[in-house]
Amino acid sequence: MRQAIMTSPGVIEYREIPKPESLGSKEVLLKIERIGVCGSDIHVFHGEHPATPYPVVQGHEYSATVHSVGEHVRRVQAGMKATAWPQLVCGKCGPCLRGQYNACQELKVQGFQAPGVAQDFFVVPEERIIPIPDSMSLDQGALVEPAAVGAHSTGRTTGITGKNVVVSGAGTIGNLVAQFARARGAAKVLITDVSDYRLGIARECGIDGVLNVTEIPFEEGVKTFFGSEGFQVGFEAAGVQPSLDALMAHVEKGGDIVILGVYSENPTVNMYFLGEHELNLFGSMMYRKEDYEEAVKMIDSGKIITTPLISKHFSFESYLEAYQYIEKQGKLTMKVMIDL
Repeated sequence: MRQAIMTSPGVIEYREIPKPESLGSKEVLLKIERIGVCGSDIHVFHGEHPATPYPVVQGHEYSATVHSVGEHVRRVQAGMKATAWPQLVCGKCGPCLRGQYNACQELKVQGFQAPGVAQDFFVVPEERIIPIPDSMSLDQGALVEPAAVGAHSTGRTTGITGKNVVVSGAGTIGNLVAQFARARGAAKVLITDVSDYRLGIARECGIDGVLNVTEIPFEEGVKTFFGSEGFQVGFEAAGVQPSLDALMAHVEKGGDIVILGVYSENPTVNMYFLGEHELNLFGSMMYRKEDYEEAVKMIDSGKIITTPLISKHFSFESYLEAYQYIEKQGKLTMKVMIDL
């Protein structure tokens, strides 16, 4: 079977490896169908991801068809659509024992610190399999992973219902965070970016408030949209210092800021300001099983819209060209899919 390996930043090589022929009693063999390229993958492509060694087999957001199952597998069967969460955890550390395994002290993520799914077939334990209903497409299935990020991060606050929300960064993750904030009952949601294209996609996905901060200053745009109410919850999904600074400077005192962005350079935080304003600063690390399950339900119900997020499809043999397309298009692209 085919396998794609990033041997060094910007270099992808292919090789033929044996297809898995034997399964453990509780293992599932997936035929990989779609792989989404995400912002973290792009950091790896540039050699800027802080926790990824080379060579690495990428691919952590994907949809698949169940090819075969072990004798004791009960939740899925051959022919079903499925995906799986990519975290490999120890199950023994403090975070794992209290159910916070997404922050496992020995965490490895497939596609980063462990081999990902950039190959024709992939073996996954049944416990990590998430079934995808027939009513969902393979493209939608590949977007469950980033949608789960939105599900998890919007649950990290002191509460969203009835509050005004700003999401900084209108890429795929920011878009899905904004959609989940709306679905969780936010009063008003404003999403900011430097790309009119991405903000246009946000509108297509039902986000009414959009702000291009290169055209209208953040403070002015926030005042125009929210009026005297301001905003009480901010999500930083851009991974850049000015974005974090703007959210901290303008969120209501006592408000929440959730960090999702992957920073290529460590940002600075004005700790005096944070303390004096009694802000709540939360980290958000990926997701857990329940976030995947909620993402599937919300996509399948139509409450989370995914079709406008997909910019282009590339064949598996054109993996490198997919990255080159993203590089060339820059702010004019969202989710790129690899078809196997």
